[in-house]
Amino acid sequence: MKTVVVVGGGITGLSTMYYLQKIKMERNLDVKLILVERNEYLGGKIHSVKHDEFIMETGADSIVARHESVLPLIKEINLEAELTYNATGVSYIYTNNKLHPIPKDTVFGIPMSRESLFSSTLISEEGKKEALKDFKLENEHFTKESSVGEFLEYFLGKELVEKQIGPVLSGVYSGDLYKLTLASTLPYLLEYKNQFGSIIEGLSHHKEKFKASADKKFISFKGGLSALLAALEKELEETKIIKGVETLSIESGIDKKYEVSFANHPSIITDYAVLATPHQVAQSILKQDVFNDDFTKLRNSSLTSVYLGFDIPDENLPADGTGFIVSENNDIHCDACTWTSRKWEHTSEKRNLLVRLFYKSSNPYYEKLKGLNKEELVQVALDDIKKSIKIEAKPKVAEVTPWKDLMPNYSLEHSQAITALTNKISEILPGVILAGSSYFGVGIGACIQNGKETAEGIARELS
Repeated sequence: MKTVVVVGGGITGLSTMYYLQKIKMERNLDVKLILVERNEYLGGKIHSVKHDEFIMETGADSIVARHESVLPLIKEINLEAELTYNATGVSYIYTNNKLHPIPKDTVFGIPMSRESLFSSTLISEEGKKEALKDFKLENEHFTKESSVGEFLEYFLGKELVEKQIGPVLSGVYSGDLYKLTLASTLPYLLEYKNQFGSIIEGLSHHKEKFKASADKKFISFKGGLSALLAALEKELEETKIIKGVETLSIESGIDKKYEVSFANHPSIITDYAVLATPHQVAQSILKQDVFNDDFTKLRNSSLTSVYLGFDIPDENLPADGTGFIVSENNDIHCDACTWTSRKWEHTSEKRNLLVRLFYKSSNPYYEKLKGLNKEELVQVALDDIKKSIKIEAKPKVAEVTPWKDLMPNYSLEHSQAITALTNKISEILPGVILAGSSYFGVGIGACIQNGKETAEGIARELS
């Protein structure tokens, strides 16, 4: 009998085990499956908290519905009846101490037409005219490994990138656009530029696709995202799940096996070990200098999330709005604010106001935040709410969640580092596999897909 140990009970680890167990049962494989999680609960950065009338997500708050891995899994584990979709509405950018709507017909703030470009209240007339160079300049040197920030600024101009596109993209990818590649963000923009001679023209030709995906494009569950984790855990009847156990090391043993050691559990001998953990955790477990140079090229950022629930109706929010992103030159400190009760009706039983504010380590103010306690962080958030959407009230619920060095950033070095790292590990430790958002794509859909592909790769060898 072969053994597979998955370290890390987040969505990648759970998906890996779900698909391994499925293949095991379909093919009658003689394999023992073990999932080990450091925390007393599964889910990693997905965790739903029910407080009074509110449901709050301390980590990810939704799943991109159109990702090919998502809906098939939800259907398989019988969660379709629990699905809920986001309410659509206007998103804003807060700049110069005022809310400006992100123009219609944009993708991540990038206009899909000249009309959309010239309708923006965020960009000066000079900035709009500068963006028209996109229709004239040819691409002579940009590739998918080029900086997405440099690419967009070269063709669309500095002002449009700084004031409209940058705040949106930085909010999605949690990093400096000038240190992120096209390949890791929006590779299709390069294809559009090369094919149509213009980014805007390329987006315009695919407008219907983007419009279709914009409506109801995010999903959650009536009881919160933790419903997905609970359903997956329930499915793992052929898997031994060990919670509250910290993994210390993985060492080569005899007969191409590995010994996985723990702080508070007996060692396990295994044929395969999947490290579905943040990269710094995987590095500490492997403890081999030969991998360190590549591991240190992988980047993380930090984030603090603050939920505020009020005993006032969310009708007090601007009409048809779902939240705002913050650009520079403002009197508030958050990077973004989601009007959660407006965007996700299931999160507020009485339709009272629930908002979530995000504070990122890329923000210069973040250094001051690190030294504040919960009450002080809540006060910072209340001040931001007062200035931005003019609401003055004492919250009935407040939830603060710090994510220190746990948000992956795909830098210009990321792709090469992953290739080098996986090649070295497959040569030196052929039964050890890296998995998860630190390496192969952020977002729940990407993690599910990575878990499925990891399971299929192991199953091929087991067969």
